[in-house]
Amino acid sequence: MLLAFSPFLSEYGFPVICIAAMILSNAISHTFHDIIPSIFLGAPGEDTALAVLPGHTLLLEGQGAQAIRLSALGSAGSVVFSMFTVIPLSLLFVKSYSLIQENMAFILIFVVFVMVMTEKDEYYHGEGRQKVWRKRVYALLLFGMSGLLGVFAFRMDYLAVPVIDWGQGSILLPLLSGLFGASQLIVSLFSDPVIPTQYDSKPELETGKIVRGMVTGSIFGSIVAWLPGISSSIATVFARLFVKQEEKSSNSGYGNNEAFLSSSKEFIVSISGVNTSNAIFGLMALAFVGKTRSGAMVAINELIGGVSLELSLVVLFLCAILLTSLLSYFSTIYLGDNIHHVLEKVDYPKLCYGIIFFLAVMVLLSTGLFGLLVFVIAIPIGMLAPFLGVKKSHVMGVILLPVILYFI
Repeated sequence: MLLAFSPFLSEYGFPVICIAAMILSNAISHTFHDIIPSIFLGAPGEDTALAVLPGHTLLLEGQGAQAIRLSALGSAGSVVFSMFTVIPLSLLFVKSYSLIQENMAFILIFVVFVMVMTEKDEYYHGEGRQKVWRKRVYALLLFGMSGLLGVFAFRMDYLAVPVIDWGQGSILLPLLSGLFGASQLIVSLFSDPVIPTQYDSKPELETGKIVRGMVTGSIFGSIVAWLPGISSSIATVFARLFVKQEEKSSNSGYGNNEAFLSSSKEFIVSISGVNTSNAIFGLMALAFVGKTRSGAMVAINELIGGVSLELSLVVLFLCAILLTSLLSYFSTIYLGDNIHHVLEKVDYPKLCYGIIFFLAVMVLLSTGLFGLLVFVIAIPIGMLAPFLGVKKSHVMGVILLPVILYFI
């Protein structure tokens, strides 16, 4: 939206660099605040879809505000970690980027393999591993369905003619809005959300686990920022391999339940670190190799004319990131402590319907009737993940499969 209205902002005296900084600040702020609807509304975006189960568990225990505060800590810690490592890691990635590009298809196929194999479920006596492999088959099918939709949409994207003439619309808007936005909102409408009484938001997690979550998330978030088609949700799948996930005990086992809550809290810290680090290193990928890995970077690239970012501009943007992170940290905590009082008075179904309508209108205005068709097709595919009991990140096949076919 900021990109679409940039000509109007320029007419009112906003320099292009300021508009680009606004878009970057928006992207960073989003990585702090997007955990709030994921936990309190059950309507996660693609980046926080994996946080829903741990987040809802803490919410039901009256620790939703604590989960928000831990998420803010994870994002803030990721900013600090990234600022110390952004230059050496970026230089390392640039030096090895040609080798990465030569083997990109194999790297992406390996990523898909790990994503599918990380699907697991409880199995019962006499059932063996049948249920586990069934979920992996579901994951592969979901990846294939979304991937075929992506191949179709990208090959026919010339049909995405906007209703309002503000330039060629991006087919990514109907794809991602349908797969991750509208689909999750519709799924959440099937349940009647109830927010229990929330208690003190003071984080109750060992310092070592908080730091481990920050570092793990930051590292994987920085890595995937250099790979096409790899989102932060996929990076979270890899980060999760380093965070021990305890099973919740349905019996008396108080200790097991405490361990489960502890691992859930560390996982939320890790997810937040992934998202923020990914946004920061996405800027570095644009600056050093001229590649865009997110919608925000695409918008910034268009605004600055598609040229490599100068060092002074990168420093300016990093300062914007620091200031935005500082403000976002405190605003996220404030919202986490108080949002449940507001949501008790909100008609949740009407809110969901309003957002779905808004998304449909934006898709129609930006990509025309073809985009609206893609949006409608994408919604049921996105809804399959929670019904099949697999991770929502598998629908990133919508980008991964076309990219793999391109490099093959």
